[in-house]
Amino acid sequence: MFAPRLPRLGTGTAWRDAARRLAHVPPSEVDWGWEDAGPSMFDAPLPEPRDFSVPKPFVSLAKLLVSERSGRGFTLAHTLLHRLARERALLSNRADPQVAEAERIAKEIRRDLHKMHAFVRFREMPGQGARRRFAAWFEPDHRIEEAVADFFVNRFGDMDWAIVTPEVTTTFEDGTLSQRAVPATRPDDGDPLEELWTTYYSNIFNPARLKVDAMRAEMPRKYWRNLPEARAIPSLIAGARGRVASMQAAAPRPARARPEEDAMPMDLFANAGSLDEVRSAARGCTLCPLYADATQTVFGEGPQDAPVMIVGEQPGDREDLAGRPFVGPAGQLFDEVAVKAGLDRGKCYVTNSVKHFKFVQKGKRRIHQKPNAGEVRACTTWLEQELTLVDPKVVVAMGATALHALTGAGQGILKRRGTVERTHDGRPVLITVHPSYLLRLPDPELRAAETERFRADLARVPELLDS
Repeated sequence: MFAPRLPRLGTGTAWRDAARRLAHVPPSEVDWGWEDAGPSMFDAPLPEPRDFSVPKPFVSLAKLLVSERSGRGFTLAHTLLHRLARERALLSNRADPQVAEAERIAKEIRRDLHKMHAFVRFREMPGQGARRRFAAWFEPDHRIEEAVADFFVNRFGDMDWAIVTPEVTTTFEDGTLSQRAVPATRPDDGDPLEELWTTYYSNIFNPARLKVDAMRAEMPRKYWRNLPEARAIPSLIAGARGRVASMQAAAPRPARARPEEDAMPMDLFANAGSLDEVRSAARGCTLCPLYADATQTVFGEGPQDAPVMIVGEQPGDREDLAGRPFVGPAGQLFDEVAVKAGLDRGKCYVTNSVKHFKFVQKGKRRIHQKPNAGEVRACTTWLEQELTLVDPKVVVAMGATALHALTGAGQGILKRRGTVERTHDGRPVLITVHPSYLLRLPDPELRAAETERFRADLARVPELLDS
């Protein structure tokens, strides 16, 4: 009778080494167990290892099974390994009781891994040095600390941290991962950051979308003590009905029309001498109804003597919150492609033809809406001021709305892209698509081809500057 005992850390490697020696041994003659469970009454030396091969799916399945807390996973993995020598297609037979049990345990382990990914909450710890330090406590159902370590290294590689469980402490310091099998107890709760997070969570909690059973299925109660926001959940659930009633009583507020008396006196900024003066005036813009629901005016930015002006369509959700143009996904794509095209964004003036975010609210999301002709026309006041003060040699129109604002016609942009037209005051306008168009393309090959065309369009700017 053989009795391999596996360590708390290095479990997968230890099981694999023992399994190579015991694959030909009937499972009834092997007593698998954990080292910390105590010695076995059997102590026969393990046989010499033998060479053999297994189907690839078994390797992945075994890695999960050996994390099972009770040790049953060791025996089950060995049983399947022993049978695979005679039944190569065994794992494809989901009706087999042992295969079904292995899949059930593997599903439990995968779920435990997912819960640890989702429910670890770090607290910042005092310390010295350039890297910030954080610590977290978690209580997994199974012995998954080794399996989950790489996930946290990849996600939080720019800081030092420790994740403590009742049996293992995992640390990542100065780029080095280490694990120790030491017993630990839950630390004291609470810090100011957790209180701030709980307040934020309470404010974004949407009672109209509350489904208690679904929430408990995804976030079981046993994890609540590891989550600072969980303290607020009972009161949020209790008050959900009243909050929903209040939301229903409050009718949606449409964008208010601009009364005539709100009209901005044009002579306040028509002859402004600097972008800062125009930017300051634009903060109070009421020239169209979009100002009513947007967070703020998103004005252009860049050197006043920039030789190139990049004109987009309108701010998106990120830009509306930040108050800066082109900081969302489309802006990030533009920055990336511009570098490849030989453009330095820091030397360009970047703006939008419409300065307020137009959207419709759907749940928690704000969905972008295309500005209409009246809204584009109202914002032309600001765009013309920017053109006059920056006085660029080349203007790049990205998207139909920008093309409409600069030339008076935005139709047929895909046919006109790559060509050069003129603004109302005779400036050259290079026409191309908006980066958001590229992000919306579902076909990866088409997206790659259109992105290359976009780069080629932008690469014409240096040529136009030299002409």
